[in-house]
Amino acid sequence: MLLYSHFADALPYADFFAKFGTSKDKPRWDVTKSLVTPTDAQTLTLKSFKRETHILVLAGAWCGDCASQCPILEKFAELAPSLKVRYLDRDAYPDAQKELQINGGNRVPVAVFFSEDGQEVARFGERTLTAYRMLIQNLSGESCGSGIVTANAHFAGVVQDWLDQIERVQAILRLSPRLRRLHGD
Repeated sequence: MLLYSHFADALPYADFFAKFGTSKDKPRWDVTKSLVTPTDAQTLTLKSFKRETHILVLAGAWCGDCASQCPILEKFAELAPSLKVRYLDRDAYPDAQKELQINGGNRVPVAVFFSEDGQEVARFGERTLTAYRMLIQNLSGESCGSGIVTANAHFAGVVQDWLDQIERVQAILRLSPRLRRLHGD
């Protein structure tokens, strides 16, 4: 299946909610977006991106994991105009949902990163490493025993995890011989 063909069907943030969200969904995402405050170093990294990157996000407006992560991508796109983020509703596109299963299950959010001309570069989802570490700690009873780790530190880690993935994609695209020839750099 050519996932990039779905990028044209996918919707920007506001349109995604207008079509697939309820009155309760978008406010949860917007709260998360308001909490994303990239550090100066993260902002510099985002502003350094050169290659246009199309990010197709399989999501559900109703999904808590989407509400706690996808707005991070929106904030990044505001700071890095080279990032073009679009959302595809998981349930409306069962072929994409099947293609993007993780460990044999339907998961969201899953991001697929493409070059400007539609070549798939990477996939990432459904939770970041920081999120999984926190879940494992909660499961095993080891979470925050000292009181040192806070929800803010957890969220900052998730933001950094997403930035690391996008920076990796940018490095792949920036160093691509094919794209370097295309852009003369």
